[in-house]
Amino acid sequence: MTAFDAIVLAGGAAKRLGGADKPGLHVGGRSLLDRVLAVCDGAGSTVVVGGRRPTRRPVTWTREVPEGGGPLAALGAGVRHTEAQSVLVLSADLPFLSAATVRSLLAAAASGDREGALCTDQGGRDQPLVAVYRAEPLRRELALLATEHGSLTGLPLRMLTAELDLARVRAGALASFDCDTWEDVAAARARIREHGTVLDEWITAVKNELGIEFDVDTDVLLDLARDAAHGVARPAAPLTTFLVGYAAAMAGSGRSPEEAAEAVAEASRKATALALRWAEETEAGGGPGTP
Repeated sequence: MTAFDAIVLAGGAAKRLGGADKPGLHVGGRSLLDRVLAVCDGAGSTVVVGGRRPTRRPVTWTREVPEGGGPLAALGAGVRHTEAQSVLVLSADLPFLSAATVRSLLAAAASGDREGALCTDQGGRDQPLVAVYRAEPLRRELALLATEHGSLTGLPLRMLTAELDLARVRAGALASFDCDTWEDVAAARARIREHGTVLDEWITAVKNELGIEFDVDTDVLLDLARDAAHGVARPAAPLTTFLVGYAAAMAGSGRSPEEAAEAVAEASRKATALALRWAEETEAGGGPGTP
């Protein structure tokens, strides 16, 4: 994958939210900022332009001068702290942005002679804060705009994108969904809890809270919990999954995320086999031939 740095714009007055701390609002148990930072995982460095706050991953903080100078000024402040040849640029209020969308943007920006790639929404509108820009032309155009207008303060982003040769990436319906109003926040929170997505969202939130980086095979753990509950007793389900996690933690200590994930899978297989043997004994009772 293309080497890149990331800039997340987390300033702004949030006027339509009554001046609320928008990056700090929670959707699915995680702040909007942390949700966006999660898709920046592959970045060499991540710069957040905005007020300092606790985050789940280390970032470099900066602010545009003067503060409140708008997204173009914020982008200009952030790019000074990047070194990679490509820069992922995101706003901090994108609750449903996925790593797959980021990969698509990086691939589109790296192909041919384009100077970057940005998302377009379902209506075909450009989303310049869901984009990847090549660093050299980005710096060039920011410098030209600052020279022409005296500064970047108050300038709209379209003045930048109009000067760059950008590929367009048609992402999913939710990729550029942002939380500008309380209605948007309520809609995002409701969607998180929909039946088809709530479990994945919950597992992701727990992993984020506990600092777990490896992938969890949810189906394996659910099967284990089912077998323990049916084959032993209902309270055995949470206790068994806890013990599997504890055993996996000991086995995976100091190993890579992939090796740690395999440790979880191996512990789950052993516990599942035990639960099935237990169930077989229960069904057979103490009669002849019971192994």
